[in-house]
Amino acid sequence: MARLSRAALAALPADARPTIDGDAGVGIVHLGVGAFHRAHQAVYTEDAIAAGGGDWAIAEVAPNSAAVVDALRAQDGLFSVTSLSGAGARTRVIGAVGRVLHAPSERSAVTDLLADPAIRVVTLTVTEKAYQPGSAMVKLLVDGIRARISAGAPPLAVVSCDNLPSNGSQLRALVAEAVPLPTSVTFPRTMVDRIVPASTAETYALVRSALGVDDLAAVEAEPYLQWVIEDDFPGGRPAWDLAGAVVTDDVAPWEQLKLRTLNGVHSTVAYLGALAGYETIAEALLMPGLTDLLRRFIADEIAVSFTPPPGVSVVAYGEEVLERFANPAIRHRTIQVAMDGSQKLPYRVLRTVLDVRARGLSPRFGALVVAAWMRFAEGTADNGEALPLNDPLAPQIRAALAAPGPVVDKLLALSEIFPPELTGDFRDLVAEWHRDLSTHGVRATVAGAS
Repeated sequence: MARLSRAALAALPADARPTIDGDAGVGIVHLGVGAFHRAHQAVYTEDAIAAGGGDWAIAEVAPNSAAVVDALRAQDGLFSVTSLSGAGARTRVIGAVGRVLHAPSERSAVTDLLADPAIRVVTLTVTEKAYQPGSAMVKLLVDGIRARISAGAPPLAVVSCDNLPSNGSQLRALVAEAVPLPTSVTFPRTMVDRIVPASTAETYALVRSALGVDDLAAVEAEPYLQWVIEDDFPGGRPAWDLAGAVVTDDVAPWEQLKLRTLNGVHSTVAYLGALAGYETIAEALLMPGLTDLLRRFIADEIAVSFTPPPGVSVVAYGEEVLERFANPAIRHRTIQVAMDGSQKLPYRVLRTVLDVRARGLSPRFGALVVAAWMRFAEGTADNGEALPLNDPLAPQIRAALAAPGPVVDKLLALSEIFPPELTGDFRDLVAEWHRDLSTHGVRATVAGAS
């Protein structure tokens, strides 16, 4: 079967064809050509330009894998996004990508691109673990900004789209450690949201059936998407607000709403679901008592831990989250959501725990999430099957588990994850949940807790 390409567009269904041409002047560089970016920022950019939001295109830079670079190049930068719900599927082709580069093998070309005066925006989706001093992503960005400053290029906005609190501020601090930053380089904060599972053979088969061509860069996602952006773009930007993005002066409340509610609940379902033997998030939510437990976690702890955006109810937002997670068409694997737990727990759960305790309340369900992560890290599900520990701190976690002493104490001592004040009554809550999960299993523990 033919591959997706610009030559094949005329044969596609009319409502699936891209609405813009990625050959327009490239003004955006994106670092991290993963499925989330393709189903989120690329879609927003396409829709904004189609709505009259400027003459832009995206140059994609893959920090690691060459496979996605090869796929996109073979398809003239085109790829499809399939939105899945219980009502059916809709597949569309995105045309916003004008160029694709592979950083490890084309580093000088990437540096030159970042220094190009035509580039006014750099966006990133490189996951939480890349935000470390001296990481490959930071080095690449520093080299590009240093070359840009030397060339006297115009203003630039560097936009983190990863799930970190104050993501722009964190990124700025990392870059500023290596290169003095002029005021013409800004780091807007953002909040991004869309559930995008890893593509599978079923994804590619679905696109083949819908479009009549093969697409080896296809992604699938839920229909819902959201992007909240701090409006700090000295060199201009696409009018993403025309595509539905929220442009604001204060991203922080939206950021906390998503990190604590959606991401915190997502991790909770992932650890409990994986331990109980459920393959997907939607299947795990069918576990008796789990939805009721999550509602109590949202109402009793998450909702009281922070101030949401004006006019937003955390409980109502939480109900919407649970409805989205239950979408049976989105096969988001519990193992996928559970990976990199050491990087996710502090932002998704532990800040909620700390704020709940500061208000004199007991973080009972937050302690359950921590205990579930510990059981997951031990590597065995309730049915005896092995669980993978895909985590940048895996060596430290395994070393702690191998040492003598109670599991809870050994893992709470990992200062890279847990702040020192999470002891005493919190330690006792975690130990109680860990004992219940280890002795009775997830299903019985959840049923008894709800």
